Amino acid sequence: MIRILQNLARRWSELSLALQFVVAGGFGLLVVMLVVGTWVTTQIRDGIIRNSAATTALYVDSVIAPLLPDLRKSEELSESVKQALDETLGQGALGKRLASFRLWRRDGTVLYAKDADLIGRRFDLNKNLRSAFQGSVVAQFDTFDENEDKERAAGVPLLEIYNPVREPWSGDVVAVTEFYEIASDFKATLASALLSSWLVVAGTTLTAFLLLSSIVLRASRTIDDQRGALRRQVSELQGLVTQNSALRQRVQRASRRATALNERYLRRIGADLHDGPAQLVALAALRMDSPVFTGDGHGSEGRSTEVAMIRKTLEDAMREIRGICTGLVLPQIETAAAADVLRLAVEEHEHRTGTSVRLTLPGHLPEPGASEKISIYRFVQEGLNNAYRHGRGKDQAVHAGMKNGRLFVEVSDGGPGFDPARAEGLGLAGLRERVESIGGQFETLTGPKGTKLVIRLSVEEQA
Repeated sequence: MIRILQNLARRWSELSLALQFVVAGGFGLLVVMLVVGTWVTTQIRDGIIRNSAATTALYVDSVIAPLLPDLRKSEELSESVKQALDETLGQGALGKRLASFRLWRRDGTVLYAKDADLIGRRFDLNKNLRSAFQGSVVAQFDTFDENEDKERAAGVPLLEIYNPVREPWSGDVVAVTEFYEIASDFKATLASALLSSWLVVAGTTLTAFLLLSSIVLRASRTIDDQRGALRRQVSELQGLVTQNSALRQRVQRASRRATALNERYLRRIGADLHDGPAQLVALAALRMDSPVFTGDGHGSEGRSTEVAMIRKTLEDAMREIRGICTGLVLPQIETAAAADVLRLAVEEHEHRTGTSVRLTLPGHLPEPGASEKISIYRFVQEGLNNAYRHGRGKDQAVHAGMKNGRLFVEVSDGGPGFDPARAEGLGLAGLRERVESIGGQFETLTGPKGTKLVIRLSVEEQA
């Protein structure tokens, strides 16, 4: 039972607010309509019966009262009075309207009745008779007591009226007339009034329900739209949170790897300086200790030769130092346009290697920040160096453009390709970390027909 109630509650909560209002509000308004309609029609029914009874009682009293003697003194009616009542109630319009007539004394004795068998019989006073003896006109429609079998069997609608008979000079109630009026027309009038009342109540309730439903429907649609928008925003926010978390992890990994790569760069530079220029300078220093310069009798020709050798050694050392510095020092690219940075990297490679590079640029490129420009320059520089070393400079090409709102740069060659999992050296690894650290993507595509390196950057054009 509890599970059934829980399922019903869950299904109810899944319904829209508009549908919930239609079900709950419709049921509530239906109950209200039935209660109000019943009360209104009851009041209308009682009012119509009371007014109709009062009118009929006044008419009957105006006809019957002049025929009655002083009922305070008379214990029973004389034959002449009974005959007059028989003639009045048996003929004319009044006789046709009344199906039954009784004249009651205060002690419950029937003084006169259209049914002669009831005259002189005594009955217990019912509630309606007691109310009539207290001065009230009482009426009821199609309602019969236990001793009213003949009226019940008449087969026509009857309006039963209890009318007090008052003494003219004192106004005291001395008797009660009970009569049944044939109420065919009254029944149709009452049914029409009750039907009209129900139609008015139902129409008013339906109108209120439709107005409230339209308001709730609009509010429900607004809430559903806002709820959908909120869900979409929450979903987007969750996606952004997940993306930010992934980017943060990537940046952290890139930072750790960049630190390790910097240490490797420093070790490589130290090794290059130690194995190259330092050795040459050391060799020059040793030659300075040659006997030629110590004055041991060697001629000027030997000294000149030794000086020339020292000069050549120092020049070689300076050349290697410049070569190392050329790879470390960037040209002034912070203020250059993105297209000029690409052209500069390509021209330097062509000048250094004596090879040609096909450069493809669109009509317009956004102007990224300094970090992006440095990454682009280093990427093209290292990509072309790899194309020259591993691809023998075949079909070298650089292509840049915009795709899906992101700046991409491609460096390709027609060499034999390589295994990126094994052959990605210090330069490419450093580039990957540099690009990923600024939120970009680095991709390596290689095969027997060549290699393509691609970076994608999300850039905001600088003013």
